[in-house]
Amino acid sequence: MQQFDTIVVGAGVAGLTAARLLTRHGQKVVVLEARDRIGGRVWTVRHEGHVTDLGASWIHGITGSPVAAAAAAFGMRTMEFTVGGYQPDGRPIAYYGPDGERLGVEATRRFVDDIRAVDETLRAVVADSAPDASYRDVTEAALAAQHWDEERAQRVREYLEHRSEEQYGAWIEDLAAHGLDDDSIEGDEVVFPDGYDRLAAGLSEGLVIRLTHEVERVAWSPDGVAVTTEYGVFSARAAIVTVPVGVLQSDDFVIEPPLPEPVAGALSRLRMNAFEKVVLRFPTKFWDDGVYAIRQLGPEGRWWHTWYDLTSLHGEPTLLTFAAGPAAVQTRDWDEERIAESVLAQLRRLYGEAAVPQPSHILVSDWQDDPLAHGSYAYMTVGSTTADHDDLATPIGGVLHLAGEATWTDDPATVPAALLSGHRAAQNVLGRDIPIEDAWT
Repeated sequence: MQQFDTIVVGAGVAGLTAARLLTRHGQKVVVLEARDRIGGRVWTVRHEGHVTDLGASWIHGITGSPVAAAAAAFGMRTMEFTVGGYQPDGRPIAYYGPDGERLGVEATRRFVDDIRAVDETLRAVVADSAPDASYRDVTEAALAAQHWDEERAQRVREYLEHRSEEQYGAWIEDLAAHGLDDDSIEGDEVVFPDGYDRLAAGLSEGLVIRLTHEVERVAWSPDGVAVTTEYGVFSARAAIVTVPVGVLQSDDFVIEPPLPEPVAGALSRLRMNAFEKVVLRFPTKFWDDGVYAIRQLGPEGRWWHTWYDLTSLHGEPTLLTFAAGPAAVQTRDWDEERIAESVLAQLRRLYGEAAVPQPSHILVSDWQDDPLAHGSYAYMTVGSTTADHDDLATPIGGVLHLAGEATWTDDPATVPAALLSGHRAAQNVLGRDIPIEDAWT
């Protein structure tokens, strides 16, 4: 049995942050990682000179962001690419109506104004909603308050459905009414031309990391923890477990004794989403210059409704879309070519059969079937509250701590949430405050 001060389970951003802080404050730490790489759901693919992040991509708001500070310290090159939380405007968006024709300036303005009106009403409706209300419930109440005809209401209803899917990879009826409460962004958003995995590489420097060490069991008691892998048992005074919610809920990951309240209750009300990236590179560009996103309205956009222009990032014509919520579930068993053809059918509907060439390269993520994730990130199911995120991180027995994107209330489902949760867990282990900057300075 190998003895340490603290065992960190998972070499994602949360785990690496916690381990780096504890190591720099004098602890003997080991990181046990089931994958053959570090980074977790920060996963960068390099192919034929191209760099593509199939996991986390953005810093959603660099103002005051610890990830922005860490990226700067590690010399990571950034490029501004603000998506604004499925924004209706603010950047050049080419809207196409249900008939496949592009909306003019005035029609676009009216549609965006309708979204703004519903959002204004929605704030009060969400605040007054019942504990078991879904996001569908509150958006329908906000729509009804406008007294619009059905066609007008339906266009905004579709937008709200897509926002639920694109923000949290969840169908609107499965997401809690408060599920988008954290949907606020301060400052520009940036992406990483050289790959987000440089963050994990920077945080991992100097750490003891054991790859391909899949944890099967975490046993805890007031005396400490024992972590079982196929390579043997590791023991320590404390453990920080940073695996995704989907792994915590699986039968393959055992915590003994079982998690107590309020941790267990919070975990039961969170779910991993269905959210996959679809990246298509083309030999020629067929969409308009200066367009940040393409978005189609109406029933044809049920699955494929928004494409983001990544040409400036990738150096050749590239579009990104998402299989999110029901689309991700229903295409789960499709291969990349079948998914691409489904996407291309909608693009050719808008731009013409001859104008849209076959893509030169296709990349599709597969987080749903990843046994070490079971989805991209966690969302609040109906009946959950925002407090469930922080409750999930409640210290257990003075020796066991959970961290990761799902354990941070203010901005869950993000890399900053993972980093901040790792910092909190390290402080809880040490029993004192330490500067978060110690993770990168």
